[in-house]
Amino acid sequence: MATELESAVPEGIIVGEDGLARCWWADSTPEYRAYHDTEWGFPVADDRRLFEKLCLEGFQAGLSWLTILRKREAFREVFANFDFNVVARFGDDKFAELMADTRIVRNRAKIEATINNAARAIELIEREGSLAHFLWGYEAASNATPLTRADLPVMTSESRALAKEFKRRGWRFLGPTTVYAFMEAMGLVNDHLDGCHCRPKVSAARAKFKRP
Repeated sequence: MATELESAVPEGIIVGEDGLARCWWADSTPEYRAYHDTEWGFPVADDRRLFEKLCLEGFQAGLSWLTILRKREAFREVFANFDFNVVARFGDDKFAELMADTRIVRNRAKIEATINNAARAIELIEREGSLAHFLWGYEAASNATPLTRADLPVMTSESRALAKEFKRRGWRFLGPTTVYAFMEAMGLVNDHLDGCHCRPKVSAARAKFKRP
């Protein structure tokens, strides 16, 4: 029989050893806890950080986010801290170097997509003013509080529209599910579950956030 305390914890919420309630995925490792508590869902307007997350979400396809998170510093090192102006100029020698680097995910199509997408980011910024301005134009008009894991979508009309626009502009490895994971992480929606200690913090940050 569940204890009174266990019964009071909403489905999808885990209470850690530190006494803090978190989304179910966030309490299995120290890396996940730190990422969940300080990054995931907090709004971002920096073009470099947005580009980095788009790239890393592409690398995650078929893998766990924990795998990518643990390799993130190596990714930053080899991809010039995700400076798209630099990455767009990567040539054959740099590509071969990346394919030989065991610290990152050595997937030909994903590395090619990252270099391609850097060039597309430059084009987009020339037309739109900034990557942030373009991306925040796809913020959901409303964001209902997800009460349980079952309430969380894997994609939305906004993520489908953004993925379609990315494809039209020549970006790669950014389908609607990948795009929605990006939107969750970068604060375009607040998908911390009801009862998670971070949900009100993210809500407050989004309320104060100046949209680009």
